Amino acid sequence: MADAPTIGAMTAHPSLPLLSFLDLVAVREGGSVAQALQLSVRTAQRAESLGFARYWLAEHHNMPGIASSATAVLIGHIAGATQRIRVGSGGIMLPNHAPLVVAEAFGTLATLYPGRIDLGLGRAPGTDPATMRALRRDRVETEADFPRDVAELQRLLAPAEPGQKLVAVPGAGTEVPIWLLGSSLFSAQLAAHLGLPYAFASHFAPRMLHAAIEMYRRLFRPSQVLARPYVVIGVPVIAAPTDEEARLLASSTYQRVLGILTGQRGLLAPPVPGYLEGLGYQERQAIADFLAVGVVGGPETVRAGLRALASSTRADEFMLVSDVYDAELRLRSLEITKQSHV
Repeated sequence: MADAPTIGAMTAHPSLPLLSFLDLVAVREGGSVAQALQLSVRTAQRAESLGFARYWLAEHHNMPGIASSATAVLIGHIAGATQRIRVGSGGIMLPNHAPLVVAEAFGTLATLYPGRIDLGLGRAPGTDPATMRALRRDRVETEADFPRDVAELQRLLAPAEPGQKLVAVPGAGTEVPIWLLGSSLFSAQLAAHLGLPYAFASHFAPRMLHAAIEMYRRLFRPSQVLARPYVVIGVPVIAAPTDEEARLLASSTYQRVLGILTGQRGLLAPPVPGYLEGLGYQERQAIADFLAVGVVGGPETVRAGLRALASSTRADEFMLVSDVYDAELRLRSLEITKQSHV
């Protein structure tokens, strides 16, 4: 058994969480899908050079501002453009896919990029009901399906047994590390029961963060893949040389969040001076609740924010999300965050 999944990087300070990055491949106003994909490659390469542990991509569908729908394809593209960093899904929305198809896709990736692929799994569809029906046709999901599909994936990625009728080729024997993702107590309990690493989606649903990771740790059962609980939490981060500039850059994130909350999703918008001040109290409060674990500021503010989050959660790893409109300033945000995380 291992203390944690293969990490591939270390932080500058052993008591601090590792840093990783979650990319939704945001399409920007005035930009294109091709430019968004190119920026993802550049961001992954910069994250690798900074010593980040892993780079994950999130599955979403039928959303004009997000270009990560073909998640496995993008994982291969990013892995091919980097050398060492682990690349994976944060996550594959399992209700949208047959486990065999997922096993074959990630088995192929693991064969092409040995020791570098992660398979993070979520149980939400990651889209609207009409798109969900288009993805899986008339299949009706029940609460029992996700645990059963996870177990099937584990079998398909394990070495094939003699006489096994259903074999993933590629896939069997690759033993791609499986992570469970969630924003409620359900996946926390399942990850604990199966002895799998757990990633909480606090970058957009922070309300149950502490309850979920407490339950996961309390119920955790050691497994063949993991000897002790391993917790990753999503953290929205906007870092800049000054607090003032960081708050301005964060207005792009605030616009995106308000669009999500009001059902008016669009492209990632440029920053707007005084954006929050122009909103009503309820809108400002809704954005603040959505980004409750977010860290926005200059180096000292970021350092203090990450230290406080590490202390309150004892997370093993921070999965950063950074919706900065300007490509160069997004890369700079990663660098400042890394320099502050000491």
